[in-house]
Amino acid sequence: GRVVSATFERGMNAFKEVLDAPIASFFSSCVHCGLCAEACLFYTETNDPKYTPIRKLEPLRRAWQQEYTLLGRLAKLVGLAKPVTDAELAEWSPLVYDSCTLCGRCSMVCPVGNDIAYMVRKMREGMTAAGHAPEGLVTATTRAIQSGSPAGVKWATVEATIRRVQKEFGFEVPVNRENADYLVLMSSWEILNFPEYLGAVGRILNQAGATWTLAQDAYEATNSGIQIGASELARELVGRIVGAAERLKAKCVISPECGHAYTAIRWEGPNLMGRPFGFEVKHILEVLDDLRKAGKLKLKGTVDKPLTYHDPCQISRRGGVYEQPRTLLNQLAPQFREMHETGTMNWCCGGGGGVSANERAESLRLTSFKRKKAQIEELGVKTMVTACANCRVVMEEALEHYHMDIEMLGLTELVAEHLDEGKPNE
Repeated sequence: GRVVSATFERGMNAFKEVLDAPIASFFSSCVHCGLCAEACLFYTETNDPKYTPIRKLEPLRRAWQQEYTLLGRLAKLVGLAKPVTDAELAEWSPLVYDSCTLCGRCSMVCPVGNDIAYMVRKMREGMTAAGHAPEGLVTATTRAIQSGSPAGVKWATVEATIRRVQKEFGFEVPVNRENADYLVLMSSWEILNFPEYLGAVGRILNQAGATWTLAQDAYEATNSGIQIGASELARELVGRIVGAAERLKAKCVISPECGHAYTAIRWEGPNLMGRPFGFEVKHILEVLDDLRKAGKLKLKGTVDKPLTYHDPCQISRRGGVYEQPRTLLNQLAPQFREMHETGTMNWCCGGGGGVSANERAESLRLTSFKRKKAQIEELGVKTMVTACANCRVVMEEALEHYHMDIEMLGLTELVAEHLDEGKPNE
């Protein structure tokens, strides 16, 4: 009908808009070597060639070829090129949204340096405009715009967490405080599933003698606009944080234990806003490391069991926060063991990039977890630490599915549990 063709038209226009210089150069330099397939856990765990990362971009590649290359334009003109259709985009939606977590591992192995994760993000922009984004992600994004959080977490829920933290630890959780050293953000998962995160951050910053605050109008760090591929929504969500940080004159915004939140605020944020920020943005792990270097993170005791660390893709591979967690873990856990393939070449949990919010992808997500499962079994540890609440939830579900008795911990809480709070900071 006319409606479909109108949205399809919008999608194709969005494709044309996103076909920027990097994408043109990526497509023209792809040597069809297939190395990206071996780097993708959706391919390695299914052996299905359709999950080859570069193949997920086929409709975008054809749009580029037919619009911007001489041979492609000629072929289109004489009817030899097959134009992209709406039915084809519908068919491609599961490849772009269900079998890609934007983890960027494929980009690491591409011999010509193509950033395939960037291209998938751009392709999602066209897919969203054409009406082919999965329902779960559309709902989450709508909720984020309306209520401030993709999970519909309202300020009242945050207040309940604040009351619990204040009662348990006996310190005040500052709200809307001006001129603080740090504006603390949380992701929906931390508010709903891991309320201990706020208590941990508060204890750590208080011990360090730092000032901090929450903002009533910008407490949520998750950015579903980035995950779904809708830049204007991503801009609105980042804009809330920027507005609050600048209004409260915070020196630094702390991105919580959440991978895509970090990408959205730290790396994409200034581009989305079209200007540099008047404050710093750091991941909580970077802040912990800063405090450690300054001698303001006093720890006591160690964890007396073998454990390993799962690198969240957006934090280590795409964000460069790789050494900081290891420095802390080496101090806290004498039996810390590295997985085979870790750090920048870490394997994804299988749920990033909006995949965990996409019900349609569930069985594929669990299949892809076999890669992580093999890594854990190879080490033989019973405890795994990470620094992303989404990784944690995704892996807890998968570990239960595979009947694996593995304890999942957040690194920030682990640090807080070992604070030496004997004498207050001078």
